[in-house]
Amino acid sequence: MFAPSSRHLFLSAQLRRLQSTLVIAEHNNEALSPATQNALSAAKKIGGDISVLVAGTKCGPAADKLSKAGGISKVLVAESDAFKGFPAESLTPLILATQKQFNITHILAPATAFGKALLPRVAAKLDVSPITDIIGVKDANTFVRTIYAGNAVLTLEAKDAIKVITVRSTAFPADPLEGGSAGVDKAPEGNYKSDLVEFVSQEITKSDRPELTSAKNIVSGGRGLKSGDNFKLLYDLADKLNAAVGASRAAVDAGFVPNDLQIGQTGKIVAPDLYIAVGISGAIQHLAGMKDSKTIVAINKDPEAPIFQVDRIIPIKKTINSNTR
Repeated sequence: MFAPSSRHLFLSAQLRRLQSTLVIAEHNNEALSPATQNALSAAKKIGGDISVLVAGTKCGPAADKLSKAGGISKVLVAESDAFKGFPAESLTPLILATQKQFNITHILAPATAFGKALLPRVAAKLDVSPITDIIGVKDANTFVRTIYAGNAVLTLEAKDAIKVITVRSTAFPADPLEGGSAGVDKAPEGNYKSDLVEFVSQEITKSDRPELTSAKNIVSGGRGLKSGDNFKLLYDLADKLNAAVGASRAAVDAGFVPNDLQIGQTGKIVAPDLYIAVGISGAIQHLAGMKDSKTIVAINKDPEAPIFQVDRIIPIKKTINSNTR
């Protein structure tokens, strides 16, 4: 007979062995999105057997990189023209087939545009509640996420047998792709082409600046810059600091910059070492996307701007002369 504490530990170990986590890799067939490595860190906190699904066209290089990550049992690869452009309509049935074949209990993806488009579909097909944008893992059934635009933290216990989870990349360290030698196998085969969508083309914006979600320094502008031309001031400063350039939703809606620069609740979530906010008042939706930055410098002529209420802030309450060079 086991003592109660020993029996509890024994049962917990048995349950963990029955757990199996599938991480959906975000990649461009050759290179991995950094957010995939953050999702791997979250998967390791959940525990149990971990597999990674890599779906694309000629995605062998991405799969090889993932096979070197420690703690992964296998990398499943699906190559097909159906996955060109990574449409959620084609990836969803692949994930469902993989879950069924390997009896997956946890399905994870980064809380990026890719993951946010994909996993709610998977959850709906599995008839479970998605657990979105987690920032912490207590155990295999208990997760931490923010609510009310980051003003409150919620700890929830999931009752569904299958957990479908998106992971906030800034809340977990990047898992190093080293120390492992996972096997590379084929994912379940099938006809995954969807009649609902067709990939037409893709335009990649190239920049010498760091990628916004992984940059150590970010210079961000808001409606206070008055025009898109004045964003040149931020680009010049970003070049000096080797920083990425971001924007508030107000600046994007006004047409100053394209929406791929938007930071906030409905944009990108960032947590750089240095965040410089120029002409941004600090609406709650914007703060939700950047308030985890280590140091925040706010430049604004309104001394009552909400952004000045954020911790770790260096305020500069003055008018910016857009003619200054």
